Amino acid sequence: MCGIVGIYDRTGAPVNGRLLKEMADKIHHRGPDDEGMFLDNSIGLYHKRLSIIDLATGHQPMIDDDYVIVFNGEIYNYIELREELISKGHSFKTSSDTEVILKVYRAYGEAGISMLNGMFAFLLYDQRKKQLIAARDHFGIKPLYFYQDDRKTVFASEIKAILEDPEIVAELNQDALNQYITFQFVLQEQTLFQNIKKLLPGQYMVIDLDSQQTRFEKYWEPNFKIDHHHTMEYFVYQLQELLEDTIKMQLRSDVPLGTYLSGGMDSSLVSVIASRHLPHQLKTFTGAFEEGRQFDESQYAEIVANFCKAEMHKVFPNERQFIDLLPKLIYHMDEPAVGPGLFPQYMVSKLASENVKVVLGGQGGDEIFGGYTRYVIAYLEQVLKGAIFETNDEGEHIVSLESIIPNLSYLKQYVPMMKNFWKKEVFEPMDRRYFHLIDRSESTLSIFTPAFQQQFCKEGIFGRFQKSFNHPDTLSYFNKMTHFDMLSSLPGLLQVEDRVSMAVSIESRVPLLDRRIVDLVCSMPVSMKFKGGQMKYVLKKATKSILPKQIFERKDKMGFPVPLHIWAKNGASGFIRDVLLSKQCRERGIFDTDHLEKLIQSERAFGRALWGALSLELWFQQFIDQ
Repeated sequence: MCGIVGIYDRTGAPVNGRLLKEMADKIHHRGPDDEGMFLDNSIGLYHKRLSIIDLATGHQPMIDDDYVIVFNGEIYNYIELREELISKGHSFKTSSDTEVILKVYRAYGEAGISMLNGMFAFLLYDQRKKQLIAARDHFGIKPLYFYQDDRKTVFASEIKAILEDPEIVAELNQDALNQYITFQFVLQEQTLFQNIKKLLPGQYMVIDLDSQQTRFEKYWEPNFKIDHHHTMEYFVYQLQELLEDTIKMQLRSDVPLGTYLSGGMDSSLVSVIASRHLPHQLKTFTGAFEEGRQFDESQYAEIVANFCKAEMHKVFPNERQFIDLLPKLIYHMDEPAVGPGLFPQYMVSKLASENVKVVLGGQGGDEIFGGYTRYVIAYLEQVLKGAIFETNDEGEHIVSLESIIPNLSYLKQYVPMMKNFWKKEVFEPMDRRYFHLIDRSESTLSIFTPAFQQQFCKEGIFGRFQKSFNHPDTLSYFNKMTHFDMLSSLPGLLQVEDRVSMAVSIESRVPLLDRRIVDLVCSMPVSMKFKGGQMKYVLKKATKSILPKQIFERKDKMGFPVPLHIWAKNGASGFIRDVLLSKQCRERGIFDTDHLEKLIQSERAFGRALWGALSLELWFQQFIDQ
């Protein structure tokens, strides 16, 4: 992994090299191994390198005749692309994937971006066409932010680098804040900072230096054109082949690597397959809390580690570390985080950084294969509605009341969610029902002042949500839900993945987010992916012979729960009060501090209201107040 920054001055004035370096220094943690700068009058590019592949000759910015690039990420199919280009007469000076991007662009132009299989964000300066191209990978695994006005465009891997420019002021984006309160992530290109945006996943941006026009192109998005011709056996076989191939491909590295291992299906699958292809013993990294079994699934991680004959490393984060690290983590995130799992993920990444330089994980499996319990709850309501009114909103019976009953035992842990879900609006349209399932504002709005609540327009946020949720290609409820989660909530989780690994200068890879896997799964009939309302049905079919039985048959899905409600009443109480009941917080006029005080004592297990307030207030203090 690396850090990149770039400036294009629209007035034609030379870019200030000193400012460019100061911006890059803000993200030194992303690339402590090497650095380099390119200046060409109104264009300036800077690169901070974390060396993973071609340690000797992969220096950046990389120049190939009239093409210059700074690149953050990994191109996993770079060997195959390199061989193809050599067969077409291209020659290479290095063995790096960075040079492959330059040669692909030279051969295919902008169309070559879609040929890249990997996680990437890059800035490519085409001096022949006088164009600056910014591109981001299919899923937004690697970040790229930009600020643009009539004078300049500024790019960076992290927002804090953009804010180093003294002419760019950190201002609150109120609309984005309302979205964060609703979802704990922000939709589409917006960020919590006014006028600072993110390049979207699967998108590239072209600035024409002569006309000074900017255009955005979408080169990929999930395609839900259903393949009705092939059988379940065909899809399962294809999925098995792709899982083996992508994990094997992502083991390419010139430095030591290991895997994150929670004990859940996704990380277990990655660890088991990776162990087959490594010439040495696999190292795995696991985190848990000592506050009770509901915060510790390391027993399952041990089963997998023993199955793989892996060298297992464990860490047990505590509340003292939480107090010491949280302000630092909010700084690394740039924006309030999607959930408290940020903290234990960082601790596991820190543990990994003491042993390896690359780590593979299972992120993305829930969004691709349908692993969230809310999908079962949503379909339970649908089948009840169909049975009562003799209707079928999807036009085909994907799940019936009879078929879903055996899978309802997964819902034991989610009674509070179901109670809240069915309090009102039962049997309303799919978009409104799913919005209600993921809307967190009901449990958090009370902590804000009446004036703040008055400007909060839920219907406006719902309208934005509808545009994404009701994609014309997603005809089934299941595909609508997974499509929204892939494009909207997954980027928030990937932001955490990127920041916690970069904060400790290691590279995190997510092999399940291979576009070939997603293209295959999106093409499957929903009745195969979600048969009888069973989560991850097709993934289970494909991995039954691979995973240990205890993992395959698990029903107590945990995620990475944090005992914040326990800490708030004990050792972390003083810290939380100092943040949320401070003079700074009171004078800000956003939070109702009386309600905050009650929340500190009454936050429920696994609640998000206290986390949201704490994360948000620390963000204000770190970025807006300064």
